[in-house]
Amino acid sequence: MAEEKSDIQEELKAKEQNALEKLKEIKKNVSEDDTLPVGTLTLRKILGGDILSANLVRRNIWTLVLIVFFTVVYVAFRYQCQQDMIMIDKMERELKDAKYKALSSSSTLTERCRESQVLRVLRANHDSLLHASPQPPYIINIPERGFLSGNGDE
Repeated sequence: MAEEKSDIQEELKAKEQNALEKLKEIKKNVSEDDTLPVGTLTLRKILGGDILSANLVRRNIWTLVLIVFFTVVYVAFRYQCQQDMIMIDKMERELKDAKYKALSSSSTLTERCRESQVLRVLRANHDSLLHASPQPPYIINIPERGFLSGNGDE
């Protein structure tokens, strides 16, 4: 039994010695540039900025540049779109004003061209040789044979 105890103790010492050697080897191989294991990421480290290590930024620099580029393009297009919408609103207001002005001018012209208005102006202007005709207009009847038949015989 004493012999078994000494064998077990020697085995334990050998295992301990082996574990110490492996621990020394691991400590020698570990450096500060190593990435953090996934299990040690916490919300505090993410919010604190520890996740943005130099190695992570170096690996994803082109992705970050692409994201920044797309953000700038998005902002520029949105600004241009807003400017175009402002211009469209301005032009619609100008169009509406022009339509109202044209309607007003058309109404004034229609009023001045009425027969009663023209007669009133002629009566007010005594030196004019123009006057309203006392005879009604004539109706001219055209025979339909010549114009509408399409025959070149006549």
